[in-house]
Amino acid sequence: MTNSDSFDLPICPQAEKCGGCSYQGVPYEEQCAEKERQVRSLLKGAGFDPALLEEFVPCGSRYHYRNKMEFTFGDEHKDGPMELGMHKKGSFMSIVDAGCCQIVPMDFTRVQALVKAFCLERGYSIYHKKFHTGLLRSITLRQGMRTGELLINIITASDSESESFDEAAFVKLLLDAEKEGQFDARIVGILRTVNDDPADAVNIGELRVLYGQPFYMEQIMGLQFKVGAFSFFQTNVDAAERLYMDALSLIPGIEGKTVYDLYCGTGTISQAMALKAKKVIGVEIVEEAVVSAKANAALNGLENCEFIADDVQKALSGIHEKPDVIVVDPPRSGITPKAMRQILGYNVDQILYISCNPRTLMENLRAAYLAGYKVQRMKAYDNFPFTSHVETVVLMTRIKLENVMNGGSV
Repeated sequence: MTNSDSFDLPICPQAEKCGGCSYQGVPYEEQCAEKERQVRSLLKGAGFDPALLEEFVPCGSRYHYRNKMEFTFGDEHKDGPMELGMHKKGSFMSIVDAGCCQIVPMDFTRVQALVKAFCLERGYSIYHKKFHTGLLRSITLRQGMRTGELLINIITASDSESESFDEAAFVKLLLDAEKEGQFDARIVGILRTVNDDPADAVNIGELRVLYGQPFYMEQIMGLQFKVGAFSFFQTNVDAAERLYMDALSLIPGIEGKTVYDLYCGTGTISQAMALKAKKVIGVEIVEEAVVSAKANAALNGLENCEFIADDVQKALSGIHEKPDVIVVDPPRSGITPKAMRQILGYNVDQILYISCNPRTLMENLRAAYLAGYKVQRMKAYDNFPFTSHVETVVLMTRIKLENVMNGGSV
């Protein structure tokens, strides 16, 4: 669905229950206006001029844009029928059916319905988060939006003497549906993750490849990316590509420069920069993401990328090549004060900050300002319609310290 036919869908019937979307029923222009107001208000609260935000960029695809979704097995009410869907708003234990989700591809809805019916028919038990008993935990669906490849991963507890998951029947169910033309995408992998960890997060216990391969392929910014079952990858590919291209256009004369890409994930933007930069050094604490980044750099024939699996603060102490430019794309918690001091201590002329949380961004911008940096350019993006999330790109440039010693608004 595109902008030309936007908002012809009714309000999601689960809008009052589901904890996913917070702007269901709100006209899209109002969603963007509210998010823009929030960013400008946060700027003002941090002592910056709200006019520093040049533009708020709306999303091109407002429906069916997410390339990844985790649906959880559970029940909406205690001892109620099994559901496969999203956590109920304000509830850790309750699950509401997600068979009408408007922000995921239609194939996700089709798989969700098939799997739910399959598990109900066989009477499989739900994994109980409090007592850590039962079989079914969740299912994660991932799709290459530009390759049409579909990866299906069901997460269960271990089989027991009284209950075991029928892997062969599960594979047959999905492949038969594909042969019958029920899916738009092509199934490239059917996986089962066996996870007995008490935590609710999807952890890798034993990953079984029941069919095909444990990854799918995606294309972004002219590069190929191999995305594993547990790899981080931007969930809105079209929007991420636009944001990254805009961000890179802000860095003047990257040719011949050494760039640090901190909190680099699977190295998407690292590799885009490597097409022009002298060298890019990416740092990411998640080891699997670094393995993927290295594999993807090799896949794209890039030899001027180096990736380090470590905490940013620790990794910077061991890197001998000094940067000309620093790019940061931290998690929602932002950059810790110690790591921020290290980053600012390089005194590079430009720091490009890509943020997924404007609140922690403001804290880091204030620290940068006090260290002698000003906000040169700033744009915000609505990459996730219906949700409260906002992405922001900021180019900071170094100024003389004597110009900011008196503090105050920028």
